[in-house]
Amino acid sequence: MNEIILMSDPAVAAVPVRETGERLVDVRREGSLLVDGRKEADSGGACGHLRAGVLERLAKAEARLPDGLRLLYVEGYRPPALQRRYFEAYAATLRARNPEWPADRLRSAASRYVSPPEIAPHSAGAAVDLTLADADGRELDLGTRMNADPEESAGACYTHAGNISDEARAHRDILGAALTAAGLVNYPTEWWHWSYGDRYWALMTGAPAAHYGPVEPD
Repeated sequence: MNEIILMSDPAVAAVPVRETGERLVDVRREGSLLVDGRKEADSGGACGHLRAGVLERLAKAEARLPDGLRLLYVEGYRPPALQRRYFEAYAATLRARNPEWPADRLRSAASRYVSPPEIAPHSAGAAVDLTLADADGRELDLGTRMNADPEESAGACYTHAGNISDEARAHRDILGAALTAAGLVNYPTEWWHWSYGDRYWALMTGAPAAHYGPVEPD
């Protein structure tokens, strides 16, 4: 397996942003995706938004899925204040479990699961957490629950983890093939997290700059 570049890597923060100013759109109103509401309470509905270019690519990805399968959208845009709250809460959990860890190790470990706020793809409206559903909207098995952390899942949340069933692996492969073909990149510690246009995407694809930087909610 290739070495994983984490969000905390200085190479990610070093990518310049040439902000396009592209608007955030409401996926629930402007798209045809199946939208799950499990994150709405946390974000006040902000999670239902994405940059328009990301939503366009998700539509292309869904069109590539086998008959009878759909994308199930769970979370997109995350306001910077909420991102910071998530990051600090998870870092505090890791600190309590590992009080001997220095600050740089703690930051790196936390970034496996929650991106540092200043470079977070979700806060740029560039990232989406999603999974697969059948034609009736029933969520399929992709090996872990969405947002399972590395400790809880014994690492099965990693996209290429070996400790999942053959069925879950097949579903991850289908999801990944469709999203990759549409131009998105995966964060390999989270099978459900895909993005386009952010710093991590730029680093992974060799783009000279990110299209989208963090934005505050309207």
